[in-house]
Amino acid sequence: MNQRIVSGLTLLAGIAIGATAIQGLHAQAKPPTYAVIAIRKMNDAEAFKTVIAKGPPAAEAAGGKLLIRTDKVTGVDGAPPVRFVLIAFDSAEKAQAWHNSAAQKELDAIRIKSTDSLSFFVDGM
Repeated sequence: MNQRIVSGLTLLAGIAIGATAIQGLHAQAKPPTYAVIAIRKMNDAEAFKTVIAKGPPAAEAAGGKLLIRTDKVTGVDGAPPVRFVLIAFDSAEKAQAWHNSAAQKELDAIRIKSTDSLSFFVDGM
């Protein structure tokens, strides 16, 4: 009977240690960061075509994953943007590095001149 108790306690101790280790790993994981770009009004569609063509490769080169890129936005409350983009990055540092890259600076300058738009980061969960 003593051997059964010892085996049971060993099993419970192993489960507790494993659960603690997994919780610690989850606590260390950084949440993703999302880059959000909402185009409210298109001023120069021809110039904006450069952003459409070069934007995804610039984001992917910086470790971003394009999740949403559409002009099919349905307004629920207020005026919806005419175009919406959502890019996921593994961390805020990667998102900031993408934003600061020469390729993205060039595309942002074109986007700002050719549209009325918003661009910002959101931390995920």
